[in-house]
Amino acid sequence: MTRPPHAPSWLERIDRDLARRAEASLRRQWRVVPEEPEQPGRPRLIRLADNDYLRLRRHPHLIAGVCEAAKRAGAGSGSSRLVDGTSEAHVALEARFARFKHAQAALLFPTGYMANIALVSTLAQEGDLVVLDKHSHASLIDGARLASAQGAMMRTYPHGRMDRLASLLESHRRDRPGRLRLIVTDSVFSMDGDVADLDALAALRDEHEAVLIVDEAHATGVLGPGGRGADVKGLADATVSTASKALGSLGGLVTGPRLLIEWLINAARPFLFTTAPPPAQVAAIDAALDLVESEPQRRERLASIAAALRARLREAGFDVRDDPTPIVPIIVGASEQALALADHLRAHGILAPAIRPPTVAPNAARVRLSVHCELTDEDVDRIGATVRSFPRSPGE
Repeated sequence: MTRPPHAPSWLERIDRDLARRAEASLRRQWRVVPEEPEQPGRPRLIRLADNDYLRLRRHPHLIAGVCEAAKRAGAGSGSSRLVDGTSEAHVALEARFARFKHAQAALLFPTGYMANIALVSTLAQEGDLVVLDKHSHASLIDGARLASAQGAMMRTYPHGRMDRLASLLESHRRDRPGRLRLIVTDSVFSMDGDVADLDALAALRDEHEAVLIVDEAHATGVLGPGGRGADVKGLADATVSTASKALGSLGGLVTGPRLLIEWLINAARPFLFTTAPPPAQVAAIDAALDLVESEPQRRERLASIAAALRARLREAGFDVRDDPTPIVPIIVGASEQALALADHLRAHGILAPAIRPPTVAPNAARVRLSVHCELTDEDVDRIGATVRSFPRSPGE
């Protein structure tokens, strides 16, 4: 097959971009880290890189549910939901998840990313405003960008700055009376581990006649009564939850008023034009809800470990916030320092990723420790001691 004549130039452009990323310590590559059996005299690998906070993805109850569903209904759903892809299991899970979140209705998407894009881009129409916290997840930002391509306005406000948010809402309300205003935020911010001020956001929503959309990805299963999330007062008009974090599998669920869910079924392109989640995926989420409801000790242990680890890191001289989440960032500034800290941890049997721009702001690179409920007290001590032994630059 003959290569098109333009191929070298576009490949050269890609090569130059990758070289620039490598020079700035920003080129990404995955690394396969196999499970390592324990060996005498060698410390067990402590994995702090994934979001399986409750350690459910390998739980026998989830695995049994997945296997039984695949045997009974097959590996795939065969078509989109509105063609022939909706099963009784889909409908039952959505009804159960709505009850879990104390919402009128729920709608399942293959991923949380798709759910966020669907909700934001479908709800915001021409002349509407989508305003996001700058630390919001990329899927929310991409949903807003898609909405802006359709005529909506997209704006961001500095992280947690309610005064700037209020100003943007007031300006739009004055200049575009009668148009919709969407306040979009994570409840738990994925790189900082802090929790949004939902009370303040809801107050601004009411004052400016807006709609509050909250992504509960890192809070569902972890925070709030029964693990329902950070929005314990039900302040949000609509929420998105992901099964790929504490629920140990995959999928995104929008919850909110029944009328909103009906409209998404009819208007959301990421729902209309994709194959339905397979039976095994539905079964995994259903089984995870069983465990979230029946084993609260997982959630309680997780909170205890996260608090203890934060205390150890503060003792080691790092500025670590006292947040109630399992996301514990160690902010070091430069990308090179973040990579060096991640390598230091790995050399001592601790797996934690370096997070660099553009995922975080320039000079805010960090190592993100993702805590899970099966860590031991000895693990926490070992993590703290290893971080303390990291050679830091003067003035850090």
